[in-house]
Amino acid sequence: MKKADKVIQVKDNNMRAEYDFRGGVRGKHYKAMQAGYTVTVHKEDGTTVVKDVMKKESSVILEPDVRAYFSDSESVNRALRCLIPLLSKKYKVKAPKA
Repeated sequence: MKKADKVIQVKDNNMRAEYDFRGGVRGKHYKAMQAGYTVTVHKEDGTTVVKDVMKKESSVILEPDVRAYFSDSESVNRALRCLIPLLSKKYKVKAPKA
């Protein structure tokens, strides 16, 4: 006799019942993505497009626990501007004129 497949209860997130992420690992490719990666697109006409994606030098990546407190870039900038006066003078750098 065949055992019945377990039915996974799905809450109101529009995810199909057959998706199962119990064996997933959070952040598995995080370090590789920070180093950059290559995207290869094979088009219907037989051509191939290769795109190298590198992290922008001015990009700042927030860890998930910190990201929970900031909804957007402006909120991060506001918090950091409040911290700037607390830095000692030897760490201060003149901001370039925009």
